[in-house]
Amino acid sequence: MLTPNRHLLQIEGMHPPEISALLDLAESYVLLNRSGTTQRDLLRGRTLINLFFEDSTRTRTSFEIAGKRLGADVVNMSVANSSVNKGETLLDTAATLNAMNCDLLVVRHGQSGAPALLAQKVEASVINAGDGTHEHPTQALLDALTIRRRRGRLEGLVVAICGDVLHSRVARSNIHLLLALGSRVHIVGPVTLIPTDAARLGVTVFHDMKAGLAGADIVMMLRLQKERMTGGLVPSAREFFRFWGLDAEKLAFAKPDALVMHPGPMNRGVEIASDVADDPIRSLIKEQVEMGVAVRMAVLDVLSRRAKRND
Repeated sequence: MLTPNRHLLQIEGMHPPEISALLDLAESYVLLNRSGTTQRDLLRGRTLINLFFEDSTRTRTSFEIAGKRLGADVVNMSVANSSVNKGETLLDTAATLNAMNCDLLVVRHGQSGAPALLAQKVEASVINAGDGTHEHPTQALLDALTIRRRRGRLEGLVVAICGDVLHSRVARSNIHLLLALGSRVHIVGPVTLIPTDAARLGVTVFHDMKAGLAGADIVMMLRLQKERMTGGLVPSAREFFRFWGLDAEKLAFAKPDALVMHPGPMNRGVEIASDVADDPIRSLIKEQVEMGVAVRMAVLDVLSRRAKRND
């Protein structure tokens, strides 16, 4: 969660007013970005390090753009060419980062809890950019902002999260946020890709797309994360798309004006059909990317202001 002073590690535990305040601030950055102006003095003199142990395009790039638009000195550390890849431990990395005197540290890691561990050991404010199968808080915030801008609210909406929920940190963060702000959440997918404890989260579980999409205002598709799977959890990609991939026929089960989302990267023809992903009216996928920059500017803004109070 966004701790009182320093870090953004997860959505779970955040209070609705805190979430709404971040979304309101991000809204102001949407307008600022569209106007073509920047606030390059806000983070002037601050150093932002992007430390990504897993590949990323959208998240790392949007954090880089967000930092630069606020005036930060942005450093992208290539883990593949760093001491980490030579056997350095995470705690040794933390000591190195402390010596660099960075102010904001964005971390993506394949192990759940790695950003939280770093947050205990570094002096910088840590932002979780995705850890294992745990959480991806800024993705949930940008998804919420995208929905709120198009629907005007989150309270009372039915959001169907479909596909590989088991391995999805995006799904977990979205579930916590959507429920906190009053949405109803359906999760839809094969038995093998739904967490066994899903019901305790307050969601409704479906294994059939027709039933799961019924009444949905938002249909959020998830990437099939084969790299995290062990054993035969799904049939062939062709069979997966037949039963759980989103095409026009399945989208018709949702409300007539239901909107479509996907955190990316998309596997076209596996979890989503191209004509649905590219629909200029119903697809919010491109808008999600734009909202990502604004949300990350808001997070950097809030954490940097709190850091200043503690300097």
